[in-house]
Amino acid sequence: MTWYSIEVHAAPDQRDAVAAWLVGRTGQAVEERADGTLVSFALDLAAADALERDLAAAHGSDIPVAHLEQPEVDWTTAWRTGLTARRVGRFNLTPSWLRADPAPGEVVIVIDPEMAFGSGEHGSTRAALLLLERFVRPGDTVLDLGTGSGILTIAARKLGAGCAVGVEVDEDAIEVAATNAGRNGLAGQVTFLEGDAAQITPLLAPADVIVSNILRLINAALLPEVHDAIRPGGIAIFSGMELSEADEFREPLLEAGFEVVDEVVDETWWAVAARRP
Repeated sequence: MTWYSIEVHAAPDQRDAVAAWLVGRTGQAVEERADGTLVSFALDLAAADALERDLAAAHGSDIPVAHLEQPEVDWTTAWRTGLTARRVGRFNLTPSWLRADPAPGEVVIVIDPEMAFGSGEHGSTRAALLLLERFVRPGDTVLDLGTGSGILTIAARKLGAGCAVGVEVDEDAIEVAATNAGRNGLAGQVTFLEGDAAQITPLLAPADVIVSNILRLINAALLPEVHDAIRPGGIAIFSGMELSEADEFREPLLEAGFEVVDEVVDETWWAVAARRP
């Protein structure tokens, strides 16, 4: 099946807002290239044209946009390309078609991201995993906003969380996450909910740990809901942001009433853990 990539050349001061809009509009992750180009995709020409029209209506017609026809790809298997077993802290992340070979004390997570985000191949996921390992305690209630493949929800449960809930806007990702939970023997032991994190998070309070591995702009928008949903003394983990965005996020994080307690940098990606006093 032929598909289309949509390349959006937004100005630097518009880039975060446009990226957040693309995520909300498509329900898919957005690639940001080194030159700042935002890349989304559409399954056919009509969908690509509709996405361009909606983008122009939302952010103005002066943003350069191009859609490029891409060769036929079998997406049901293409996501496997390049995936191997990976160690992140105490976690041993292994695709289902490989045999796990954990060292003593390692926590095995069998994970197939399929078309959802989250395999351990991305620095933002690895950074979030490291912070979860440091702050999740047995019996904790953990919320995972933007769960994607379910990897962080599964990790929290394997670290001993008494309750782990993943929230995701993409219904296809919810299915992937549930399947991955089953691969890890956690069917019925974790929960995945489809919907807007801003609306669902308050309904799941109080939580001991909340992790949000999304874009900076969305993380910032969720700060009030995350703050109010965490128990006093609880930890919020925010990832999905480049190191160059750290100062831009740290200021609203502190203004929302959090205290920074830890940070992780993985390649060019930055994650932060903050406590609600």
